[in-house]
Amino acid sequence: MYNQIYFIAMPAPEELVIAQPPEPLATSKKRKRPKSAEKKGKKKKGLDGSKPAKRMTWTNKQRALVFAARGITFHARHLMNDLRILMPHSKTDSKLERKEGLYAINEICEMKNCNMSMFFEMRKKLDLFMWLSMVPNGPSARFLVQNVHTMDEMRLTGNHLKSSRPLVTFNKAFDEQPHLSLIKELLKQMFATPNMHPKSKPFYDHVLGFTYLDGRIWFRNFQITDQAEGSLVEVGPRFCLWLIKIFSGSFSGNVIYDNPNYKSPNQYRTELKIAASHRYKAKAEKNAKKAAVEIIPKEDELDEIFHTITKDELKQAG
Repeated sequence: MYNQIYFIAMPAPEELVIAQPPEPLATSKKRKRPKSAEKKGKKKKGLDGSKPAKRMTWTNKQRALVFAARGITFHARHLMNDLRILMPHSKTDSKLERKEGLYAINEICEMKNCNMSMFFEMRKKLDLFMWLSMVPNGPSARFLVQNVHTMDEMRLTGNHLKSSRPLVTFNKAFDEQPHLSLIKELLKQMFATPNMHPKSKPFYDHVLGFTYLDGRIWFRNFQITDQAEGSLVEVGPRFCLWLIKIFSGSFSGNVIYDNPNYKSPNQYRTELKIAASHRYKAKAEKNAKKAAVEIIPKEDELDEIFHTITKDELKQAG
């Protein structure tokens, strides 16, 4: 047998095709859905075509530290708790020991990130004092708290939303004297709730009123029942502040103002005791004068009817 040889026709060199490496597979990406023109327009502009209002943020970051010294009575503690309810921007702390000085309050405020402080202290379980201070540079003021009536004590019919923002009002007397203008600014920054505070509610449904009368500052809290008519209903609490001194620093510094009409509670109680002793002495002297007067009995005309004449009387008559 013969071997069969097959010849294969090869292409010319010019016709050779060089194989190229395969292209890498394109990774699959999720296509974002195109937003409609209406949605884009609503995002940038309002429904009426105007630009939307900017979102309000909490910029006035005022915080007040409200606490007391050890040794206050339950009545003063209830007043302090009532004021905490009215101040959603307040913070609390444990009672301050008597051994620590008042200047330590500045360090406590710094740790609590507070720039204001309301501090209560009591003397002899009778006299309640309040400090209002701007930490750490001042000024600060000290008051004697009188005529205290708490919410639970009065049980008034008024009721407002908790943590709502108040309207802080003052009468015209605060603008007549410079020291009262300073007290007005202290009270306004202490009791006014900052706008957009996280713990507050954006409602105005009660009024905090400060009235200067008879040398004292009277505090009242009212609920707004009807805004159109302006009708108010008292909620409480009630108290009265008698200014003692104003200092340039926080719980220290030079005395800016000293109230000349202020009388300490000890002096007032001493005057009452002296007045009571004067009344007792006057009454004792009056009783002594009555006892010293001799009471002369009146002569009775009927006594001479049964009188017998003696010999001595006959001799004197003869």
